[in-house]
Amino acid sequence: MTEQGVRRTADQVLALAPDAASRKAGSKLGAAGPWSEAGSGEGAVWGLCKGSGSKPYQTVVDLAGAAGPAYKCSCPSRKFPCKHALGLLLLWAGGDGSVPASAQPPDWAGQWLAGRRSRAETKRVQQAEGGAAADPEAARRRAERRAERVTAGATELERRLTDLLRGGLASAEQAGYALWDETAARMVDAQAPGLAARVRELGAIPASGAGWPVRLLEECALLHLLDQGWLHRDRLPDALAATVRTRLGLPAAVEGPPLRDRWLVLAQYDTADAKLTTRRIWLHGAGSGHTRLLLSYGAAGRAPELALPVGLALDAELSVHAGAGQSRATLGERFAAPAPAAFRPPGVTTGEAAARYGEALRDDPWLESVPVTLDRVTPVPDGDLWQLADADADSALPLSRTARSRPGLWRLVALSGGAPVTVFGECGHRGFTPLTAWPEDAGEAVPLC
Repeated sequence: MTEQGVRRTADQVLALAPDAASRKAGSKLGAAGPWSEAGSGEGAVWGLCKGSGSKPYQTVVDLAGAAGPAYKCSCPSRKFPCKHALGLLLLWAGGDGSVPASAQPPDWAGQWLAGRRSRAETKRVQQAEGGAAADPEAARRRAERRAERVTAGATELERRLTDLLRGGLASAEQAGYALWDETAARMVDAQAPGLAARVRELGAIPASGAGWPVRLLEECALLHLLDQGWLHRDRLPDALAATVRTRLGLPAAVEGPPLRDRWLVLAQYDTADAKLTTRRIWLHGAGSGHTRLLLSYGAAGRAPELALPVGLALDAELSVHAGAGQSRATLGERFAAPAPAAFRPPGVTTGEAAARYGEALRDDPWLESVPVTLDRVTPVPDGDLWQLADADADSALPLSRTARSRPGLWRLVALSGGAPVTVFGECGHRGFTPLTAWPEDAGEAVPLC
């Protein structure tokens, strides 16, 4: 393993934190005071952090793992990374000599690094051998059994939607969440997590304010369309059938050979529920011009393992998942550490962004949003709301409710200062959600989430 060649910025380090409390505590430990015997080398950073006990905490971060940084600390925290790992990375990111380059890590760090990398190599070999030795007939039978359960679940959901419409939408308001929670549980039993997630969203619509019957009817229609797509999947084009499978939550096959490119890390953000933390990472290929989405998961309360620094580019292969209009990909082999990038994705106007979303809906009617880079836009207030207005055209996009509730909105306003900026984000029927911005002149990417 070679030394990680690029230091992360403080924002990139804090983006690894599992929660706000960890970010705050880690920031306090990003100074040299509590640290001793800190060093870096062989793709790792290590150090001893003075705590409340008699012995300092032994902290080490492996920066050379294929899936992103890995952390080890002798503190009792169950968070990954803990505040000590965050503080150590912040100290290293400062580049003031507090974490000098060393020839070899100390024994306590070296043993963990060697063991982890040995296990990772063993796992890689086993996966390669297991993939070749897998029983295709057994896999086919498992897929058939799951398809039968999904079909039973979709058929039952159709009956429940029919009963709802026959009884009138007012019954949904009277039933509350209980109706939808029980239906969602049945979809989980049918191994259709995508259906379960959409059903749960229906439960919140009757309490969403004026006009809820229209919104509920629209969502029921989309759910019915998804059901029918699965029940008649043999009549669909292959790409659309693959999209239906993806929306139901079934695994999607990889399509075509891996694509190697210099992938700019556009954005990274997490969403969480009671059981799972989902990390979304958007990448843009310098040569291909493609924008792709990586998904990574972690148990509740834990940050997913994969983490990539926003604004840097990595030389790597991506494998794209099948499906019409799908942008999801899987990260393959990486050929170099992330490095500074001078390029940005080409931008469009707000009108072109809205049209791009409309065109994407033809391939995937259930699509919530598309990745878009807006060129020369300015954040401006619109009454109690905000919008991004074109500097060179008479058009604008409203910001989504999610964007208006994030601190990143004020970071975007401050970065703009009334001048045009370049903004990458997600454009959909709920508005535009900005994720990363660049000043109009040369400047580093500023994460907004």
